[in-house]
Amino acid sequence: MAKVEPARGGAVARQAAMLCQDRAFQLYLDRRRRAKFGIEPSALPDGTHNEQDARDWLCAACQINSRAELDSNPAARQTFRIIRNRFNRWRAKQKGEKNQ
Repeated sequence: MAKVEPARGGAVARQAAMLCQDRAFQLYLDRRRRAKFGIEPSALPDGTHNEQDARDWLCAACQINSRAELDSNPAARQTFRIIRNRFNRWRAKQKGEKNQ
């Protein structure tokens, strides 16, 4: 009997994996959660989210079980693109504030 390999993702799934590994994205999730729920930094310090937390959050936000689904699920892929765009805007704003 042949061994069944887990589904491997395509280009979008790989982008999502790299995003979840990005420390800046993990920091974005820390700050996003604090802002959304009115949590003090002492209760949710920077560095709280790790790669697995980012993966779990992304899958929940995109309503998928695996990032591999991003390549075959148009609705999830669109949600991922929105998340990535919001993160990129946040990151650009952070860089702009550092340069002032």
